[in-house]
Amino acid sequence: MKNENDFTEDVKKARAGDPAAFSRLYALVYKDMYHIALYSLRSPHDASDAVSETVLDAFCSIGRLRDEKAFRGWIMRILSAKIKQKQREYFVPEGELTEENGPVAEFSFESAELREAVDRLDPQSRLILSMSVLEGYSSDEISQVCGLKASSVRSRLARIKERLRLELSGTEPAREL
Repeated sequence: MKNENDFTEDVKKARAGDPAAFSRLYALVYKDMYHIALYSLRSPHDASDAVSETVLDAFCSIGRLRDEKAFRGWIMRILSAKIKQKQREYFVPEGELTEENGPVAEFSFESAELREAVDRLDPQSRLILSMSVLEGYSSDEISQVCGLKASSVRSRLARIKERLRLELSGTEPAREL
């Protein structure tokens, strides 16, 4: 049985120009990519754009991927760059996720307060939180995507969670995080 996290054979085939192999690789990461983009950008349209642009860039440049085992981190770094680009171009902080405009129902927030608190996070904090809590990425994987040390990711994640906990408990006033 093939291990879902073992991309090496399909990466080798995709680097050789096999579009079916690239499609299989994409099938393994597209949900993670979309959810990370959605929670980072807070717009289904922007998230779809970021994922589409990431896939196009990854497909065109997979021949330059040297380490087959690094596929997931490599494509997530491309996604992170696309998210940052979208945020610079036309990120609208007033946008809010609703169940009607995206697959948010999969990750239902227990309260509107939590959704609002997460929305107040800065973009990189939202990316770190979504990759860790929603998608289960390790601090090492997140560090590669965000260009931070793994220890910095862990401490920042702890501060983000503590800040959310304090804000939701009413101990601290709501403000931009």
